[in-house]
Amino acid sequence: MNEKILQAKVKNVEEIKEKIEKAQAIVLVDYRGLDVGQLTELRSKYRSAGVEYKVYKNTMMRFAFKDAGLEEFNEFLKGPSAVAFGYDDPVQAAKITTEFAKENDKLEIKAGIVDGKIIDVKGVNELGELPSREVLIAQALGGLNAPIQGFANVLQGTIRGLAIVLNAIQEKQQEA
Repeated sequence: MNEKILQAKVKNVEEIKEKIEKAQAIVLVDYRGLDVGQLTELRSKYRSAGVEYKVYKNTMMRFAFKDAGLEEFNEFLKGPSAVAFGYDDPVQAAKITTEFAKENDKLEIKAGIVDGKIIDVKGVNELGELPSREVLIAQALGGLNAPIQGFANVLQGTIRGLAIVLNAIQEKQQEA
């Protein structure tokens, strides 16, 4: 094998390995049957959510996943494979993929990785059903806000009651 070609392949494997280590979530798909328009739409959805979508040769990905300590993932690298790397939000890659797969039955989800743990198709679909990070934060803050708001209402009611009692006492003293 030509030294130049070998160096290019080694560089390619290193690039994939860096992306694997940097990603919070990875989704592996089979894109066979999707036309150019559908692939462009999928790439656009990924890009707008900060998810990187790439097509690599399976042999290069096998070396990269092995180097990253995820050799078990190699069993899913059969047939045409594309990979979506979610760097910021572990839910986005799975969410976009599952939503797109519902609309386009040609897109086949193979497996995924979240925080270094391999998940199957069912796991990717479950992850894709989760609300986004922003919604989860809003729900948590709403849950924290409810007791505080209730406490404020109780205090306000107590103060209102005290004001009514003081007003009644003042009226009685004025009558007397």
